[in-house]
Amino acid sequence: MKTIELRQAKAVFSAIVEAAGNGEPTIITRDGKPTAMVVPVDERRRFYPQDSQKNLADILLQYPGGIEFERNDSPSRDVEF
Repeated sequence: MKTIELRQAKAVFSAIVEAAGNGEPTIITRDGKPTAMVVPVDERRRFYPQDSQKNLADILLQYPGGIEFERNDSPSRDVEF
């Protein structure tokens, strides 16, 4: 696994993504401290299997609801035409 400073990562981002596609994760540092990691998708799914099948519709359907809002039908301002 290689480590690269953020400003260098910006310049070679496509190479970092290509490396991830080939199974090589890369740690990105800022001021010498590990900040982020670019990993292959399969490796990410291994760590977060429950999220790999969710889509936006699944997430919206899990909303607990129960919040009622009163709608104010009065105009917000007077408009002259």
